[in-house]
Amino acid sequence: MAASCITVDTLSKIFMTTEKQSGLGNSVRALFRPTRREVTAVKAITFAVDTGERLAFIGPNGAGKSTTIKMLTGILYPTSGIAQVLGQTPWKERQSLAYQIGAVFGQKSQLWYHLPPADSFDLLAHIYELKPEVYRERLAYLVDLFEIGDYLHQPVRKLSLGQRMRCEIAASLLHRPRILFLDEPTIGLDVVVKQRIRDLILELNEREGVTIFLTSHDAGDVEVLCRRAMVINHGEIIYDGRVTELKHTYIRAKTISLKLGETWTGFDMPGVQVLKHKGYGVKLEVDTNRVSIETVMSRLLARYAIVDINVDNPPMEQIIAQIYGEPELGVKPG
Repeated sequence: MAASCITVDTLSKIFMTTEKQSGLGNSVRALFRPTRREVTAVKAITFAVDTGERLAFIGPNGAGKSTTIKMLTGILYPTSGIAQVLGQTPWKERQSLAYQIGAVFGQKSQLWYHLPPADSFDLLAHIYELKPEVYRERLAYLVDLFEIGDYLHQPVRKLSLGQRMRCEIAASLLHRPRILFLDEPTIGLDVVVKQRIRDLILELNEREGVTIFLTSHDAGDVEVLCRRAMVINHGEIIYDGRVTELKHTYIRAKTISLKLGETWTGFDMPGVQVLKHKGYGVKLEVDTNRVSIETVMSRLLARYAIVDINVDNPPMEQIIAQIYGEPELGVKPG
């Protein structure tokens, strides 16, 4: 059995916030007698992540995901509890831990906006104190793996979002981290680019055994990339189990949006419901426990001339609402 690279025991984080009523008088009073209250972002969570594991740490906005990641990377001190990442306490040994972990934030760039990625890579190589020959070999490998050679010397501001995300992930891997924290790595990307990014992350995990700690609102990321999922909401872990179980139990319904090249005349198939249709546009809902997407697609293609097709997962908020509706399937931390 693989050893744990992350262990968390009753980890909590409480923030103090200042409340203020509207109006000038209340603003003045708040300066001298501020009203403060506690906000619990993370409530005594306990879990472990094995070396080489691919974990999805998911939940709605404000659930405690980012706060947990900031504690695990040493950015925030916890209010109480214990955490060990690669045998180190993150908030006490942040500098030494930084040499062993990588992080990619979909909405925050670590690349210099007006400089080409190559310049940012050079700077990061100095920050991580990589030997020149080691850096050159590693960079050549990542450039080939992520296929970024054609725009390595173009300013970041001129890259597409998909190109930038490839460079972001490559930058986070220059120093060969043992754990990679991914926060919304496919946000804003089109379907084709999303799949390419997912393929690269899987290949990296298989080749180098990098532990993947993923947060995402995209159920497709969770379904494709991870074997295990933890759902956090209101600072508490409400589900911890295999993604296959999560998929079977909660990610049952998928929607297929079609643009036809001919008039819609109907479609009758067990497990498929027509949500709406207008003109040449049709939207179907598929219960994947009753029929596979592949079977539905093949039947549709055999019957209609299809101009465009798109398959979507249910929103993460909908999945979490379903979990709350059946709490007996969740695993609470001990």
